[in-house]
Amino acid sequence: MDVKQAIINRRSVKKFDPEHTITEAEITELMAHAILSPTAFNIQHWRFVRVQDPAVRQQIQDVSWGQVQVTEASLLLVLCADLNAWEKSPERYWVNAPEEVQGFLLPAIADYYTNHHQAQRDECFRSSSIAATTIMLMAQEMGYDSCPMDGFDFDKVAKIINLPHDHIITMMITIGKKTEEARPRGGQLPLNEVLLTDKFN
Repeated sequence: MDVKQAIINRRSVKKFDPEHTITEAEITELMAHAILSPTAFNIQHWRFVRVQDPAVRQQIQDVSWGQVQVTEASLLLVLCADLNAWEKSPERYWVNAPEEVQGFLLPAIADYYTNHHQAQRDECFRSSSIAATTIMLMAQEMGYDSCPMDGFDFDKVAKIINLPHDHIITMMITIGKKTEEARPRGGQLPLNEVLLTDKFN
């Protein structure tokens, strides 16, 4: 499947085959491509919590307004991000770069994020959102369907997965084999309403 077809075919699926198992090799392939997604300053803020334990899945479903996709999907990912990734040994993000690149970028990272809490948070959401799109398109390429989710109690899920104090949850994604087709698209706005040239009218 080419990228264009994956974009067209990707739909938010709510009903998955609970008997289907995604293999370890498939999960590794999926996530190895996910981490090729771009991030600001190559900081790779994202952390992906794969929830396997059926009891933990059920706990998360209970705080997700009973959405059965949480327990029926072959794979449940909680996408998180480290707010302070920028200051945690940032040299490792550029270990393979020439010294002059490192000499420029490492101080730039510190200058940009120090005492800039809004930027720290915003970059976490931007980076994990880009990764989420990669995950969903790669899943489509692999013959799986998916659904991004924010319909859950973020604070309660954070407690369930023991989220570190300096991390945030950005969304969840369910992935598996669909048992029902997605509903027809609800209605796309015309392109000329959302694509502007130079500035807003």
